[in-house]
Amino acid sequence: MTAWRLTCSGSRRNSALLIWPRCDLAGQAPPSTHSTTAGMTEREQTPASGSARATRRWPIRLLQTAVAIGLLVAVWRGANGGDAVRLLQKAELVWLVVAVVLLTAQIFVSALRWRLTGERLGMTISWSQAWREYYLTQVVNQTLPGGVVGDATRAIRSKDTAGLVPAAHSVILERLAGQIALLAVCGGGLVASTLSPRGPDWPAWLVTFLLTAGAVVLLLLVSGVLLGRNGDTRAGRVVRDFSDSAATSLFSAEVRWRQLALSLGTALANISGFWACAMAIGVAIPIAHALALIPLILIMMLIPVSVSGWGLREGASALLFPVIRFSAAEGFAASVAFGLVLIVIALPGLFFLRARRDRQ
Repeated sequence: MTAWRLTCSGSRRNSALLIWPRCDLAGQAPPSTHSTTAGMTEREQTPASGSARATRRWPIRLLQTAVAIGLLVAVWRGANGGDAVRLLQKAELVWLVVAVVLLTAQIFVSALRWRLTGERLGMTISWSQAWREYYLTQVVNQTLPGGVVGDATRAIRSKDTAGLVPAAHSVILERLAGQIALLAVCGGGLVASTLSPRGPDWPAWLVTFLLTAGAVVLLLLVSGVLLGRNGDTRAGRVVRDFSDSAATSLFSAEVRWRQLALSLGTALANISGFWACAMAIGVAIPIAHALALIPLILIMMLIPVSVSGWGLREGASALLFPVIRFSAAEGFAASVAFGLVLIVIALPGLFFLRARRDRQ
């Protein structure tokens, strides 16, 4: 049976589970005592290698934290942070509770989607495991720079029943399905708001950004297709295997409608959660505008250069809210409220971390 170990820089303390920057959560078999070519046992080499990996990651994590802080400071100055604070102080608790409920529902639906995706790839995932693992993912993503470490460790922890590759594919495809749904909703919202008599005048920079992003996505898809056709190379085999997994778990006739419903559910729950946070500070975003712009704000959180999207999300909100005739300060405040709600809904994951530590 796979043993879980927390390798920390210079120590092996299960009590360090919550000290994320110093630890690497990994799932692997117990190290053997066979000699290696260097004359050391694997058990002897593990602490040093774990410490070296942690040391190499420190500069990146510090840089990502610095980016988040720098972006927040820049948005504070550019969007009149004092006004944003006053809006947050007057936030209506009822709407914040609504946001908590919506975003908690998003976790449950996402867990169902991952369970469905994994089962199609030969994994055995119980409902309780899916729920627990998704909460653990939320905790890690909210506390570690990059916003994807929690998903990576979820793949590692769930590899026992089918192997690491299917586990990794299940996590990547499940997240990808959610982003595709978010983009689809965004496209529909852009069309609806453009056709609306009181629709916004989209600025040239936003149109340029969307066209450029679309071109990059198209280029990546074409490159993937070309690589997949060249099955003799390692990259070609990787792309082909991933495409096969996508066809089986997302697009096959047995699951495509369930995947569509679950992915649209998560997208709409996320958008509605942000919309409720805006309502909490007194900003009523028209539905068509919300469907168009909130996905763009949320997608910015995927760029792994800060901590859980902080700074990027606030900057996008401050830029985009004036497009729909609200102030940059209102966008800043709504985004901060959303970020705080995300932290609140991730708190139950701390219980699962404690339970895992106690079992170990």
